[in-house]
Amino acid sequence: MAVKVIDVKVGVFDENNAIADEVRAYNKSKGTLMLNIMASPGAGKTTTLLRTIDALKDEYTIGVMEADIEASVDAEKTVDAGVRSIQVHTGGECAMDAHMVQQALKEFDTEGIDLLFMENVGNLVCTAEQDTGADYNVEILSIPEGDDKPLKYPLMFSVCQCVLINKIDTREWFRFDDEAVVERIHRLNPDAEIFFLSSKTGEGFDQWVSWIRQKMDAASPED
Repeated sequence: MAVKVIDVKVGVFDENNAIADEVRAYNKSKGTLMLNIMASPGAGKTTTLLRTIDALKDEYTIGVMEADIEASVDAEKTVDAGVRSIQVHTGGECAMDAHMVQQALKEFDTEGIDLLFMENVGNLVCTAEQDTGADYNVEILSIPEGDDKPLKYPLMFSVCQCVLINKIDTREWFRFDDEAVVERIHRLNPDAEIFFLSSKTGEGFDQWVSWIRQKMDAASPED
């Protein structure tokens, strides 16, 4: 019996990537810059986001897209912080993809929003696999998680333009090698920007906030 071979010539993620490009084009047409925030549960995504909002809310109109399997706790927190927010339930999926983002944008009017944060579902695996259409990917790694995470989850650190090392206020209780984690991240991604900060105390936030301002300035049309 002859074996029939079907040459698909279409990558598994090709459809998603095409939609991701549509999302970027749509946001650009609205004058909106979108950041995809990823991290493990408990790494400090929401706390970091709230402090970032507080630092930038007088400069930009900010929106937040909260992605969770269930609940709306984080969206409620960002609404309380004074920004427009939408909760996206992923229906059991462990990460947002471009189609989900596109659907959410249809429901969430981004007209007039300069800066859109998407807080992705908490994990270091699925969220790194899909292009969501964000302009930049940001990973938050906390001190208690350990400096070995770039070795265990290389894709995550390969796809992020910025890595925040959070909870530096806990250094006295956890062993964490700053130089080793920077070397490991840069071995995977030489161009990644790395900032050490504490979302609890605010230490180190100036560099992170300045990075966002630089990306906003670069995205703004010339006069």
